[in-house]
Amino acid sequence: MSLSAKGFDTLHEREGLELEAYLDSTGTLTVGLGHTSAAGPPEVYEGMVITEAEAEEIFHRDCQTFRDEVADKVEVQLTQYEFDATCSFLYNIGSTNFLGSTFLERLNAGDKDGAAEAMLWWNKPPEIVTRRNGEHRQFYGEYVARAETPYAENP
Repeated sequence: MSLSAKGFDTLHEREGLELEAYLDSTGTLTVGLGHTSAAGPPEVYEGMVITEAEAEEIFHRDCQTFRDEVADKVEVQLTQYEFDATCSFLYNIGSTNFLGSTFLERLNAGDKDGAAEAMLWWNKPPEIVTRRNGEHRQFYGEYVARAETPYAENP
């Protein structure tokens, strides 16, 4: 499976574009469209400035890396919107957190509703909540970048 165009665009909107390196709310140096050194090259350093074209190139590469990881680590069949939401979730929390997450454990056990619930537990810092609610809604088929509330009821 590949990240859909709609999934790609929604993730792009969630990340926002910053051409100068900054410390995110967790204190991690970040640049471009949510790129950190943990995602792979280039290494982000204080004072780093990139162009919009470079940011897009890095974002495409990071999306491919995380798409491959979802394809490799998720053992159950996903719908396109579940796959896109999972890629976005992984993009945000990082590989190490994803691999040890209750989300992945429940997903691989076939408990998709339980996985979606566990996604919402990743609610720190507080400014991430609207993104997480958006990912939760996306997991159920609604492509929104951010939302004030999670998906209200399971289909």
